[in-house]
Amino acid sequence: MTNEKRKPAKALNATLGERTTVRRRTAAKKETAKGGDHVYDTLIIGAGFAGLGTAIKLREAGVHNVAILERAAEVGGTWRDNQYPGAACDIPSNLYSFSFAPNPNWSRSYSGSQEILGYVHSLVNDFGLEKLIQYQQNVTRVELDDTQGLWMIHTDSGRVWKGKTVIMASGPLANASFPKIRGIENFKGKKIHSAQWDHDYDFTGKRVAVVGTGASAIQIIPELVKKVDKLKVFQRTPAWVMPRPDFSTSEFSKKVFAKLPFTQKAIREALYWTHESMALAVIWSSPVTRIGERLGQAFLKSQVPDPWMRRQLKPDYKLGCKRILVSNDYYPALQKENCELITWPIANIVEKGIRTSEGIEHRVDCIVFATGFDVPKSGTPYPVLGVGGRELAKEWQRGAQAYKSINVSGYPNLYIMFGPNSGPGHNSALVYMEQQIAYAVKGIRTILDSNLKMLDVKPDVQAKHNANIQKRLAKTNWNSGCKSWYLTEDGFNATMFPGFATQYAAQMGKFDVKAYRQVKADVVA
Repeated sequence: MTNEKRKPAKALNATLGERTTVRRRTAAKKETAKGGDHVYDTLIIGAGFAGLGTAIKLREAGVHNVAILERAAEVGGTWRDNQYPGAACDIPSNLYSFSFAPNPNWSRSYSGSQEILGYVHSLVNDFGLEKLIQYQQNVTRVELDDTQGLWMIHTDSGRVWKGKTVIMASGPLANASFPKIRGIENFKGKKIHSAQWDHDYDFTGKRVAVVGTGASAIQIIPELVKKVDKLKVFQRTPAWVMPRPDFSTSEFSKKVFAKLPFTQKAIREALYWTHESMALAVIWSSPVTRIGERLGQAFLKSQVPDPWMRRQLKPDYKLGCKRILVSNDYYPALQKENCELITWPIANIVEKGIRTSEGIEHRVDCIVFATGFDVPKSGTPYPVLGVGGRELAKEWQRGAQAYKSINVSGYPNLYIMFGPNSGPGHNSALVYMEQQIAYAVKGIRTILDSNLKMLDVKPDVQAKHNANIQKRLAKTNWNSGCKSWYLTEDGFNATMFPGFATQYAAQMGKFDVKAYRQVKADVVA
């Protein structure tokens, strides 16, 4: 265990401009030399929640020879990139944080992206991670050297990093891209992606289109409608929307949480079990699902009095089949005089706007794309080459598969955070993430303590695990017929975990070394 003591969390509701950032240290830390002989025990790709959390737990386990490779000039991952108007988490703050790093100063029950990013910065400061992070190291290739049992990570800086083990903590929504809509390159106006927001663009008095009505869009739309002259919202599929129980945290509560940490822990536990119970409605079709659908329909009716608009906004698929959204101001925003909901499919994008399938051209000054991510359901964010030069993206062409979502046969000593079938549909992602981190630390400690050259999950073990996962998924709402980003084009679910968070914890709680092929020196066990 590390002998470093964590400092108390500071207030995290400062603006981005007021917080101390790491950009000014970048130049001093940037590696310019090509190559290098130093071999790290662990190389971590990404300085978001997963990467930083893994570094913290590795150091607690006595692994200090670690480097974190971050492509940007600042930590934060998804929460650094997603700073669009209205950006916030749809999981309560006390649950969307690490259990080992509680923050008593959350300003609201559901915090905004800036405050969450502030929390990420506090992890770096409180746990002394700054010296581990190498900024502006954009990974271009991850390649195994079979002879040495070392991973070589190439970055666009020209540096090659060597590590005995690797943590891929890039995140499933790390790479944003404009959706593939015919004619998108012809548009002469402004194009903005929700994950690449242009804060210098002035929306005042503009005609703006929002493409998409998912989790990001329902946060953006209520903010844009306040500024623009005309807002056109292009909906492909209506979503189930539930009310958001959001309220500010009193100063008294913050003081109680700081002085009596068990009170905040109790609230976190209550939130955990409340969300855990939601699995009965979200994951499987049950009487609880029908209750949830009635609640969703009642919420829609209470906020949208017009029957025709309600018909346009009512989902025609089971609750949980696609991601459930939470918002109190999305439906009211759609009913503003300067907002128009368009449900005709987009035919193509033209020079001055968007043409829908019935032949109408909607002329706009700006198109906001609240959709379009390179989710690694059937590929990888960068080439990953394993034993014998095998390429992970090719093996995942028909759908990504892994053992316990974290290891892939033929890619020894490699651990994937939020890998295949680790997605939660009802509970906090960080609850799942902590289980993955703990599992990876056990694996890395096994490799280092036993002086293993390779620890590679056996192919038959991986195949058996995935056959069971897919059998269970077949009975879930996610696989009930709707089209979502959880599924590949041919309907393979490589994203979600078919069970409770407690079941996922049980899966990850045991590290069975017998499930792995062990290579020590030149002897195979």
